[in-house]
Amino acid sequence: MTEAPVSLETIRAASGRIAGSVRRTPVLEATALREPPSRGPLFLKLECLQVTGSFKPRGALNKALGLDAPGGLTTASGGNHGLGVAYAASVLDVPATVFLPTSTPEAKMRKLGGWGATVRVTGSVFDEANEAALAHAEGGDAAYVHPFADPAVVSGQGTVGLELFEDLPDADTVLVAVGGGGLIAGIATALKALKPSIRVIGVEPVGAPTLHDSLEAGTLVTLDRIETEAGTLAPLRSAPLNLELIAAGVDRIVLVDDEAMRKAARWLWFEAGVAAELSGAAALAALTAGAYRPAPGERVAAVVCGAGSDGLG
Repeated sequence: MTEAPVSLETIRAASGRIAGSVRRTPVLEATALREPPSRGPLFLKLECLQVTGSFKPRGALNKALGLDAPGGLTTASGGNHGLGVAYAASVLDVPATVFLPTSTPEAKMRKLGGWGATVRVTGSVFDEANEAALAHAEGGDAAYVHPFADPAVVSGQGTVGLELFEDLPDADTVLVAVGGGGLIAGIATALKALKPSIRVIGVEPVGAPTLHDSLEAGTLVTLDRIETEAGTLAPLRSAPLNLELIAAGVDRIVLVDDEAMRKAARWLWFEAGVAAELSGAAALAALTAGAYRPAPGERVAAVVCGAGSDGLG
């Protein structure tokens, strides 16, 4: 019998491998609210407090620790995965080269430089930057780390799901932002193995419904264009690994527009003092915009997956 490339076992192994090099982020119960976003209990998994400001170091480090990469690491990113790879490279004491699309916020570029990465801006979307990163890896000694289509990366991201279950075993539903699908694939794999009755709901931008449309079509869809400011949730195409895991473990994917994400980011800042970027507020936006409506008393957890200030403008 062939072992699954991503499973509860690979996720648990990842948890042990990266322990001590990433933070166990807190779960905040959203109480004493001026404007509650839902009728029932709400919990926020604050992955925006992870090292570099997002969940990405989990997967990047799990992958990097299994590589022989004296020539360093390279990747393409909308910003957050690049920071995760830069962090992993700093742990391994090797160089990192990160290819970014032109849509990447200047603040992310500066932060990457602060982590010691060499930044190269190529193409208008992630997919074009990714082609350049692959060419860079093929032409030299750097090891390529994919942002979502890699079992080790997905297993690393799945450690968020392990922590959620340990801290909140009676959750009914978990809301997760979806870009390439690495985070939700890992979380869903972990949670469904531990608690098959739990609901996992993905949240994508209306202007980048990559996996929403792929699930509806029953096959990978390549979008014609991207129309969202949430650049970290905006690949034109996902990958077979992610689609397979999401089809098996995610109950459905809902869509929210940029203004809904912006309003959710403002809510997080006003109500909880949490500075989330647009993508980081996407999971909560499913509640505040009514894209997902919990039943009375339903215990909902939303993953706040990235820090930033672009949602506060």
